[in-house]
Amino acid sequence: MNMVGSNDHEGCKRLALATAEAFCLENKLHLTKTRRRVLELLLEQHKALGAYAILKKLTEEGLGSQPVTAYRALNFLLKHGFAHKVEKLNAFVACIHPQEAHTPAFMICSNCSSVAEVQIPSPQGVLHKANQSTGFRIERTIVEAVGVCPSCVEEEIA
Repeated sequence: MNMVGSNDHEGCKRLALATAEAFCLENKLHLTKTRRRVLELLLEQHKALGAYAILKKLTEEGLGSQPVTAYRALNFLLKHGFAHKVEKLNAFVACIHPQEAHTPAFMICSNCSSVAEVQIPSPQGVLHKANQSTGFRIERTIVEAVGVCPSCVEEEIA
């Protein structure tokens, strides 16, 4: 399953990295070698990566061997909108709409665990109306749908 549709994956990767670099420069933030590499790892995958899978790659590349190394980089990327956490998988994906205000929605394949981020209208309005009577304050919305990706459907048919 292609996370970003049938477009130029390398072009998207370059654009996402350039966006992160420009944002960090503009906001006087440090896109360290480790943070950049974690973003690259997420951009290279069509699956969500767990923190320990990321740590394994960082260790192999001499960029750190302690879990805190991966978690600090991931927290930076999450905080600044360059990555999302896929709660169902307890793993992370690169954001395909960095620096755009949006509510991420994820399509998760139950067979191969591929993840696609899609744009949907914000569910906040519907949820806000539904919770007005309860007084509940929404802090964060998570939209995750589990199903079978096109690649796995094709394999089932074959």
